[in-house]
Amino acid sequence: MDIIKAAQALSGAERILIITGAGLSADSGLPTYRGLGGLYNGETEDGLPIEVALSGPTLRRDPALCWKYLAEIGRACLQAEPNAGHFAIAELQRRKPGAWVLTQNIDGFHRRAGSPPDRLIEIHGQLSPLSCMGCGKVDERPLPSLLDQPLPPRCLTCDGVLRPAVVLFEEMLPESELTALQQQVQLGFDAVLVVGTTASFGYILEPVWRVRQAGGSLVEVNLQATEISPLADVLLQGRAADVLSQLVRHISSD
Repeated sequence: MDIIKAAQALSGAERILIITGAGLSADSGLPTYRGLGGLYNGETEDGLPIEVALSGPTLRRDPALCWKYLAEIGRACLQAEPNAGHFAIAELQRRKPGAWVLTQNIDGFHRRAGSPPDRLIEIHGQLSPLSCMGCGKVDERPLPSLLDQPLPPRCLTCDGVLRPAVVLFEEMLPESELTALQQQVQLGFDAVLVVGTTASFGYILEPVWRVRQAGGSLVEVNLQATEISPLADVLLQGRAADVLSQLVRHISSD
């Protein structure tokens, strides 16, 4: 069985990089941007691609428009909970002290499910807390209260526009997270587990290529094949929450 083959590959690995994307949180009810069932495969209701509406330039030029979609994401995250897949990953990290999570998601579900913060790289940031684009002050008010007010949310000190610490389209990835990822990739991984992402970014493709070139294992969990699927030892097609729960049950600790 493929699930047994995948479990054997991960059981024999000491250092594992777990890469997660929107397909994992989709099982919590959050929309994906692209791929199967992607909410924003077309244009938004404002006639703009989501890549434009949720971009750094739009936040600066038309913060109310950008915040319309930021708030939509924020409310969805606040109404949802981590699913069995997030808890399975946290359990895998408990069993494997050398297992790291690299996530594209900004919902904070890995932290809430118990993934150790010191082995978690949130490459696209987190939704809260917000900070002022004018004076830089961090706003400690809870996100739900800010989303209930007129948008965009404003700074209490200088009335500047607040923003979340997330990477919008056309913005650079955070240096701290990139450095942490590069340090771990240089140390090397024995296996990579890719979950719920189309894997179209260089920071995903590079560690995958490095592991494969070094003879390590690649396991992919996705609803459909991606561009890295031909490289995978095993492609487990199905809902991430279901597949990961089954997979971790078959993985032994060191």
